[in-house]
Amino acid sequence: MFDSFVAFLQAILTIFYNISGYFGFANYGVAIILMTIVIKVLLYPLTVKQIKSMKAMQDLQPKMKELQEKYKEKPEKLQQEMAALYKNSGVNPLSGCLPLLAQMPILMGIYWAIRDYVYVGDPTFLWLSNLSVSDHTYVLPIISALTTYIQQKQTMNDENPQTKMMMYFMPVFIGYISINFPAGLVLYWAVSNVSQIIQQWWMYRNDAKVKEGAV
Repeated sequence: MFDSFVAFLQAILTIFYNISGYFGFANYGVAIILMTIVIKVLLYPLTVKQIKSMKAMQDLQPKMKELQEKYKEKPEKLQQEMAALYKNSGVNPLSGCLPLLAQMPILMGIYWAIRDYVYVGDPTFLWLSNLSVSDHTYVLPIISALTTYIQQKQTMNDENPQTKMMMYFMPVFIGYISINFPAGLVLYWAVSNVSQIIQQWWMYRNDAKVKEGAV
């Protein structure tokens, strides 16, 4: 069943390639970008739920730490107070995980679909001579690392030491593994990050205006 899903995604990529050819510039790089944008738009409702839940949990971190310190010797009381905090704040600690779990099969399918895609002809794109091999100029891995950092910084609380460490570790890790990944797959990741950055900016644009007004 999963192989059929991967084949379906590869067929979608071929359709986008044919669409780019219809407009006179048949290119697999353009096809990957178009497919990525469409997928991000379709997954936007799940993305909104995931990000808002994550942000709400981060906003509760100071109160959660207070409770943990106050009731560190009373685990049962701590659980009751934490449950009450979630209820009064209207936050479900699992609501951020469910949208992510729902997206995981799609993300895995896209990974395998692009990684094992059989290109017809010469799959060049901009400075990339072949999307099926890694980017030996390291431009795409650097872009993937930078966009991962920006995307995380939009939502993560850098006052938390663990979160701050993750904010720096993940971009470096993504950039490192991208060095050996096919360029087409890294292109998907970079475009997906840029799309998410734009979506998150759109989600929190009013919050930014409120902060500017307060200042």
